Amino acid sequence: MALDIVFMGTPDFAVPCLEQLIADGHRVKGVFTQPDKPVGRHQTLTPPPVKRLAEQRGIPVWQPAKLRDGSALEILRGLAPDLIVVVAYGRILPRDILDCPRLGCVNVHGSILPKYRGAAPIQWTVINGDETAGVTTMFMAEELDAGDTILTMTTPVGEDETSGELYRRLSDLGARCLSRTLALFDGGGEVPRAPQDHSRMSLAPMLDKGMGALDFTRPAGELHNLIRGLNPWPGAWTTVKGKRLKVLRSMLEERTGRLGEPGEVLPGGRFTVACGEGALTLTEVQLEGKKAMAGATYLGGAHGLVGQRLGE
Repeated sequence: MALDIVFMGTPDFAVPCLEQLIADGHRVKGVFTQPDKPVGRHQTLTPPPVKRLAEQRGIPVWQPAKLRDGSALEILRGLAPDLIVVVAYGRILPRDILDCPRLGCVNVHGSILPKYRGAAPIQWTVINGDETAGVTTMFMAEELDAGDTILTMTTPVGEDETSGELYRRLSDLGARCLSRTLALFDGGGEVPRAPQDHSRMSLAPMLDKGMGALDFTRPAGELHNLIRGLNPWPGAWTTVKGKRLKVLRSMLEERTGRLGEPGEVLPGGRFTVACGEGALTLTEVQLEGKKAMAGATYLGGAHGLVGQRLGE
């Protein structure tokens, strides 16, 4: 049985879920997404990815600046959805909208709830070095990411995988999880719902540019996870002779213990840096104003860097 659905989502993470709803034969009555935003050097007004897909499929789109003035609720009442599906919309839904659809509001969240509630669950999964990631569908509540869960699907995290790479995989996993979740509603039986253990909750706040400076007094493993978690944004970095050097990718060295002064570039032909514990090889870097390149290539052209300390 197909459902009448209103979809709320904004970035590319939400696109596979909207595509899945259409492929599964549900009637998407409308899409709510964030307003178009200026992008790039020329500040070109650009529609969100979800809006572009909806317009390609002929689905009506609304982009309200506010959800609490009654206008969005009036539109939703006119659409009369069975269910509202929310995926990375970027707005907290007020109680009157949560109560509008007869079957409630379902959210697809990029973590294994109750872990990592908030804006950046995928990035914090990588930064914290978790070996397993996942997506969870849940009934929405007024409190952020705190509703009863329905289904969870998990996947291993690669030891060198970046948050950008995991983001793309979880967006597809989220679509599959949503498809299975809505099949439960279609079945006519009782949809499972499990209250979250709030004592196990952790927050995943939005990232900021100040997080990217590499402190080589920290263990190599922590820095490797930070580099992975901040790729593609805001990016990790250090300085070389006063110039900022972005560190895009890294690799943990097998050697352990104290191998040199923290930040010291070690001999051996690879761009390997001593840390507070162990060492880290910078496999892809980008000097300010230059293109990205292999770390070994950069080291080969940076004469006299071996034995010097980064970040000074």
